[in-house]
Amino acid sequence: MTDATAGAPDARAATGRTRRTGRRDDRPRRPTAADGVLVVDKPAGWTSHDVVARVRRLASTRKVGHAGTLDPMATGVLVLGVGRATRLLTYVTGADKDYTATVRLGVRTSTEDAEGEVLTVTDASALTPDAVRHAAAALTGDLLQVPSAVSAIKVDGQRAYARVRNGEQVELAARPVTVARFDVGEPVPAAVTGPDGTEVRVLDVDVAVTCSSGTYVRALARDLGDALGVGGHLTALRRTRVGGYGLDVAQTLDALDATPDDVAVEVLPMAEAARAAFPVRALTEREARALSYGQGVPVGDAPDGPVAAIAPDGTLVGVVSRRGDLLRAEIVLAPAG
Repeated sequence: MTDATAGAPDARAATGRTRRTGRRDDRPRRPTAADGVLVVDKPAGWTSHDVVARVRRLASTRKVGHAGTLDPMATGVLVLGVGRATRLLTYVTGADKDYTATVRLGVRTSTEDAEGEVLTVTDASALTPDAVRHAAAALTGDLLQVPSAVSAIKVDGQRAYARVRNGEQVELAARPVTVARFDVGEPVPAAVTGPDGTEVRVLDVDVAVTCSSGTYVRALARDLGDALGVGGHLTALRRTRVGGYGLDVAQTLDALDATPDDVAVEVLPMAEAARAAFPVRALTEREARALSYGQGVPVGDAPDGPVAAIAPDGTLVGVVSRRGDLLRAEIVLAPAG
């Protein structure tokens, strides 16, 4: 290294690139995204953590989180919070959800989806559409569901799926869930190769599910197949809604990647995001100021449960709930001062 370049503050500017990355120094840093909710249409093959990592880069902030994992094989709605909106995710995680999926009847797998090892293959050609609909109807309402063994539930401090991958036998306790809708379409015949090399007739069924948080659609596929005596697993899964957020407000990662470097990634503003997730209590200026100081305000027309408290200027002051005869803040997002 010569004296002409050693330690010179404009040495890298002369080349226009950094030594480590080769990226041009004069490329503008993307502005930090505003506080808000970002609904991503997750592509297949990505983990929820992968999406969070990508959005952290695109939003120019580490403060990004998601409101509930979506399997790598699945696509669809993944709700992310950016900045202060991460505090809203606790409420979104518990919201009900919509899915569309395809169930293959006649094949059991170790993971209850298409990525697992095939365990059994059974001829399902004798099943009638009425039999399938009847079995699905029996899996609606309030249920005790045994979660998938490859779920993220912890067993003695370790994720169930990690134990399964290590060759352990995992048995999880049944949990209460609610399946409000389990609609099935017309079964479509298909064929697979059985363990002895012969062709076995199976059925593919498109389904639509509305369920409570904590419901495993892959477990519904498993239980539907078991109820029909042939086994079953998921071959496709798409989440179309989480609470008040649907595919209509979702953005693809490709679209987010296409955002110009000098433009902040677009998010749903805090108040708009809250309106989609909660009932709203409109505040007067005095009430907004009181809540921002942590004081209670009259209940007014607010329903029970979490409520978005919106100031006259449209600012989301916080999320409130009824305590006694007052509304008090569970979280304050526009603190005083």
